[in-house]
Amino acid sequence: MTAADFTAPLAAIPLPPVERWNPGDCGDSGMRIAADGSWFHQGERIARPELVRLFAGLLRKDDAGYVLVTPVEKLSIVVEDAPFLAVVVDKAGDGEDQRLTFTTNVGDRVVLGPEHALRLQDVIPYLHVRRGLEAKVVRNVYYQLADIAVARGAVLGVWSAGAFFELGAA
Repeated sequence: MTAADFTAPLAAIPLPPVERWNPGDCGDSGMRIAADGSWFHQGERIARPELVRLFAGLLRKDDAGYVLVTPVEKLSIVVEDAPFLAVVVDKAGDGEDQRLTFTTNVGDRVVLGPEHALRLQDVIPYLHVRRGLEAKVVRNVYYQLADIAVARGAVLGVWSAGAFFELGAA
């Protein structure tokens, strides 16, 4: 799935307040999010983007791991890496005034900045999307970031929303 599979970004659709729902644990969902961003239920790939988007809106990360939450049940879900992928980046402006907007494979759109920071883990960038959930930056998007990266001392990185985010050594 790519960002083009979604007609409206999640930001345009109100997300349910999963952070306020605290039902008891109800078991396992039988679902898994693979490292490549594919969603599965009982071993079968979920092919409908609308269904993936629905489940993505119910996703939350708790101390015990990832769960799908409704007002009446909380079901565990296996996440192999990050629950989302950052599949598109759009650049507006230049230098310190630059804004980088990422779109995830489930339609979230976020501007890289203090509230949606980028972190590196073993040289792989991850973007905070919402509620402690992250998107792994896919390779072609990482290369786009590398193309617009600037040196700041001995560090290479990108500016967005007035903040500098490291990508590695210059």
